[in-house]
Amino acid sequence: MSKIELKDIDKFYGSNHVLKKLNLTIEDGEFMTLLGPSGCGKTTTLRVVSGLESPQNGAIFLDGEEIVNARELFYEPPSKRDLNLVFQSYALWPHMTVFKNVAFGLQIKKVPAAEIKKRVENALQRMQILQFKDRYPSELSGGQQQRVAIARAIVTTPKILLLDEPLSNLDAKLRIDMRSEIKRLHQEMGTTVIYVTHDQIEALTMSTKVAVFFEGVLVQVDAPMDVYKNPVSLKVADFIGNPRINFVEGRAALEGGGLAVKSDLGAFHFDKKDLTGGEFPQSGEFDCILGLRPEQLNPRTAPLSGSVEAQVYASQPAGSETLVQIQIRDTRLLVKELGVSHYESDQKIYLDMDPGMINVFDKQSGRLIKYAV
Repeated sequence: MSKIELKDIDKFYGSNHVLKKLNLTIEDGEFMTLLGPSGCGKTTTLRVVSGLESPQNGAIFLDGEEIVNARELFYEPPSKRDLNLVFQSYALWPHMTVFKNVAFGLQIKKVPAAEIKKRVENALQRMQILQFKDRYPSELSGGQQQRVAIARAIVTTPKILLLDEPLSNLDAKLRIDMRSEIKRLHQEMGTTVIYVTHDQIEALTMSTKVAVFFEGVLVQVDAPMDVYKNPVSLKVADFIGNPRINFVEGRAALEGGGLAVKSDLGAFHFDKKDLTGGEFPQSGEFDCILGLRPEQLNPRTAPLSGSVEAQVYASQPAGSETLVQIQIRDTRLLVKELGVSHYESDQKIYLDMDPGMINVFDKQSGRLIKYAV
């Protein structure tokens, strides 16, 4: 078992309140990614879990046993938490071979030499770098060094594996390769993983759960596609997605047991069952924001029933996809179309969309009030 619970965690650096009443549960075997912009508190959360930092308030439980209680000034040392941390900078010993780097933790624990050899070679084989076991870190590429760092972390079979932006120093191709390696490693080992990144692609492709942070506050914890499809706020919606989500101003009111919305995209009526239950005005019209992902908009050269007339502002073929900026009255939208398409500037087109995929947010609170279904 390797379930970890953080309860009411506060962390200050001087007067800077870095973590604000953080409550987060990471279940046994989950791959939990802490996602957010720089300075939002995700790395601090990882350091608090690891024991490298101590919170001023709150408690942490590992498999139901308390390992931190700030009120009672009880902080179990990192060496007793049965977890390993992989740093962004690899942190390999330059004077040791790959084998010795990976074996170091086992030697500290006085594991027999034969067992060390077996476990180290197994970890290196798992990371596909066994052939480099006699080399030094300076003789390896960045991707190979990162694999060594991960092999060193998994060789002691920790309950929890902590990864602090481990791929940020790698080039784009290596990042893609290493994402696959880490995801497969998690599936094979079943170890609980806490992964820190500001790269939403890493979060969406690798995780079983994503925790989104802004300014020290945990704002959403969900499966990756739920965060993408139904962000809880305008801020999360704007942060998640590449290209970014389209926002359209509108007016809304409760009507006929559901939500009636008017905007430059037309008039829509959403069933009550698709509303979030969040707070918004229960009488009269109010300002709202519609959110649509660029890939949810389908441009047509001929009108279909329910399509909206638009004008091409600019077309940007990008090989595997075409990005098209379009104008509908006062609203400019970005459309992502698979494959190569050619549009002329000012060309008239017709926009087709699935109303069910539209998110609606209350403009005043910024909160999601209608799910995409």
